[in-house]
Amino acid sequence: MTEPENTTFVRGNEHLDRLLSDPQLAAEVAQAHEAAEEMDRAYAMNLAMIRKAGQMTQVEVARKLGVGQGVVSRLENRNDMLLSTLHDYLMATGADSASIVVTVHGARIELDLGQLRHTHG
Repeated sequence: MTEPENTTFVRGNEHLDRLLSDPQLAAEVAQAHEAAEEMDRAYAMNLAMIRKAGQMTQVEVARKLGVGQGVVSRLENRNDMLLSTLHDYLMATGADSASIVVTVHGARIELDLGQLRHTHG
């Protein structure tokens, strides 16, 4: 028994192509994509800058973490990572402490990554 062919199905690629044929929408999508790539580059540069501030090479950080240099390179270029991984990386670069500061409705909240690491790690 064969199912009847669904003639209302629209391939996603075709739908996207139609949407992106609008020059204004295509420009907005391209701008958002460029902004996301720039944020990714800034994130990677910031991790590398922390390592360089500690006057360490990727090889030295890798040795402290017990991993290969390629792992450190991937960490520095990763878009997302666990807080425990970030903490370990920061400590390996020579950081004395590591925290994340957020402001919620005007209240400044500081999360000590080391304390989180020992509580949940």
